[in-house]
Amino acid sequence: MDHIPCFEVSVLEAVCRVLGDTGDGLTGQEIGYILADMDLEDLAAGMTKWKRIFNALVLQQNKHQIGNHMIMFVNRAMVPARFVQRPAQFQKLQDQLNVVLSLAGYGVNDQGKVIRTSRETTVSGAMARVKRLKTMLETRGTHPQVFLYCTAELLAENYFHAVSEAVKGLAERLRQLSGLSIDGAELVNQVLSTKMPILALNSLSTETEVSEQKGISHLLVGLFGAIRNPTAHAPKVVWPMPEQDALDVFAIVSFVHRKLDIAKRV
Repeated sequence: MDHIPCFEVSVLEAVCRVLGDTGDGLTGQEIGYILADMDLEDLAAGMTKWKRIFNALVLQQNKHQIGNHMIMFVNRAMVPARFVQRPAQFQKLQDQLNVVLSLAGYGVNDQGKVIRTSRETTVSGAMARVKRLKTMLETRGTHPQVFLYCTAELLAENYFHAVSEAVKGLAERLRQLSGLSIDGAELVNQVLSTKMPILALNSLSTETEVSEQKGISHLLVGLFGAIRNPTAHAPKVVWPMPEQDALDVFAIVSFVHRKLDIAKRV
């Protein structure tokens, strides 16, 4: 490998934060294995994972005045065989690394290897490369109302807040359709009541149709309790929202919006 110029410390740190992320990054055991495989001293074995990687790599960069060691670490970390049982994790790490590395003129290809690319000079330019979640939702035919309430968060790849806004969007749509100004379970129970409904998802003339109305009502109350309320009151660091969970929640939200599309005022 040719000598690669030193990376700016901000880029090196950002790469280490991606690979050492608590939820989606490498395990402590994997970090230890890679450092040993590269014959690098593990200076901070008891520290936060990203700092452990950073301390080892910044020492080598300062010592040898080259950026090769970071490239070597990423190549080993992103070996596809490591992610055979967790392909979504590979894709997420690849996307995040590509945002950071694009600012230095590099990227990670589908083989997990660092390659040279055109250099981005702005954060917005880097972020434009990874809109995978939004693209996946569009490919699935996700209801337009989902994007209406969480576009900004989706573009920032912020699953925690995107999911929260999408679920809150359901409550707002219920208010718009019903004319009520209340919220939460009280709103759902009044709007989708089976005895004195404001909105009917069907004719409510059979036991099956009544069950459907009741089921969607319970589903909405459950969404508010399980998703909206925790994300509204808990900080992101203690209430993680992995990509797969976000996709599953968006699918439910989209399903409910389609039911509301055919709802009629009673």
